[in-house]
Amino acid sequence: MELTSGKYIYFASDIHLGYPDPDQSRSREQLFVRWLDEIKHSAEEIYLLGDIFDFWFEYRQVVPRGFTRFLGKLGELTDDGIPVHFFTGNHDIWIFDYLPKETGVTVHKNPITKTIQGQKFYIAHGDGLGKGDFSYKLLKKIFTCAPLQWLFSRLHPNFALWFGHQWSLKSRNSKDSSAFEINEGNELLINYAREVEKSDHYDYYIFGHRHVPNDMTIESGSKVIYLGDWIVHNTYGIFDGRTFTLRSFPGK
Repeated sequence: MELTSGKYIYFASDIHLGYPDPDQSRSREQLFVRWLDEIKHSAEEIYLLGDIFDFWFEYRQVVPRGFTRFLGKLGELTDDGIPVHFFTGNHDIWIFDYLPKETGVTVHKNPITKTIQGQKFYIAHGDGLGKGDFSYKLLKKIFTCAPLQWLFSRLHPNFALWFGHQWSLKSRNSKDSSAFEINEGNELLINYAREVEKSDHYDYYIFGHRHVPNDMTIESGSKVIYLGDWIVHNTYGIFDGRTFTLRSFPGK
């Protein structure tokens, strides 16, 4: 893929719309929509790398209440011809056909690779990659089991969505601050990138999931990027065809 002159590729993750309550989520949604509106004229593509929603489940005829500003902005961007890539994360794994049909985004449930301006990218939310974290990997298998998804969809939406939000909130509150601290020698995703490099080289590994913005160069010369989040850091990534940088919004 070659970039159009004056255009950029943008990356963001972990907005967690819906967390921790409607009022705080609304202000974060408004800020994120402002960012999308600001970048739309210079965006060649936009990558949203998972946990955009703190919880999401689509019934056949029902979708979660709220987020209309964000969903409308997605539709506006794709209607204008800007490709928007939407990765499922561990909090919004139950995205089915509503988002792609109604907003025009391309949904990715697994990591993807892409060459942009001669640079090779490995792009993923990051959950479940690498060795270890067996309890989460088991939980993910349960959550992605089609019969169990069908059983969950039999619950009334009022209860199911309330339960999902409570589960998500409890999961987040059970983590202390050290869960998001970077320990480069013991990082699952950094070690995962090192393993991938043994068989194939990528210039950039772009991940969400970890909430702390980080830019590290590993032994092969590849850069491992953590995009951060929009709960605390309001960070995003931008690739100009030559270099990848992390920035905050609004810029300081």
